[in-house]
Amino acid sequence: MTPDSPGYRLLAATGIDRGDRLYQQDQVEVFTHPRAEGCLLAILADGMGGKSGGRKAADQVLLIARQLFERFAPAKDSASELLRKIVLESHLMIKLTAITSEQEPHSTLAAFLVLPNRECHIIHAGDSRVYVFRGSNMLTRTFDHSLVQRMVEDGEINEEEANDHPHAHLLTGCLGADEDPPITVARMDRLETGDSLLVCSDGLWHYFTSRELGTIVNALKPRDASKMLISKARQRARGGGDNLSLALVRLDTLG
Repeated sequence: MTPDSPGYRLLAATGIDRGDRLYQQDQVEVFTHPRAEGCLLAILADGMGGKSGGRKAADQVLLIARQLFERFAPAKDSASELLRKIVLESHLMIKLTAITSEQEPHSTLAAFLVLPNRECHIIHAGDSRVYVFRGSNMLTRTFDHSLVQRMVEDGEINEEEANDHPHAHLLTGCLGADEDPPITVARMDRLETGDSLLVCSDGLWHYFTSRELGTIVNALKPRDASKMLISKARQRARGGGDNLSLALVRLDTLG
C-alpha cells in the first residue's frame, strides 16, 4: 500500500504459481520508488529455456529493472526511455548469459510505470500482457508479439480461435533471441481513482476473457483478486497449467 497525493492511494499485490510445470520460470515484482512518493514500477518476465535457463533470464530482467528504476528521476527523466532501456539491457544481458551456458535463455517482458502525476507508461515484448481497467471495463490492453496475433490482425482467425490455436505459444519475438526484441509502448495521460492495472503472463490470461478479468479486479481488493485469479486459472487448467504470475495495482479512494 503506497500513499500518493491527497485523495487516493495505490494498492498493489503480486501472485505467482508454478502451475503443473516442474520448474518456476515466471518472475514478477512491484517496485516502489525510493525517493518519489506515488511512483511505482510493476514488471513481469516469463522465462524460457530449459530447467534453469528461463529462470535465470527472468531473474536478470527483474534485477536490471530494479537497478535502472532506482536511478530514475521522475521529475526530469523520460519514463518511456527508462522502459525501453530495461528491455534492451535485459535483452543484451540474456544474450551474454547464453554465450557462457549450455541453455538458450529467453524471456518475455511486460511492465507499467505509474508516475506521481498519475501518468502511466506501458511496455511489452512477447506475450505477457498489460491490461488497464476503469471500474470493470477494459480501457486497453497490449497485443501479443505472437504468430496467432499476427493471424488475427490478418483476418485469418478471430480472438476466440486464437486462444485455442495449436500455435498459440509461438512468439514472433522476445528477449534473448538473435534479433532485437519487438517493443511496443503506450501511454495514458492520467489514471483515475478506481482504475486498475494488471500485468500477467500467458499462463494466467489464457483462462479468462477481458470481461472476467475486469469484473474480478474491480470487485475485490488487489490481494484477494490476485488469489482468486490464480485459483480460477488453476481450476480451469485441469492439470495442464503453465507457470502463471501477475501484478495488480489499483488507484483507491481514501476513506
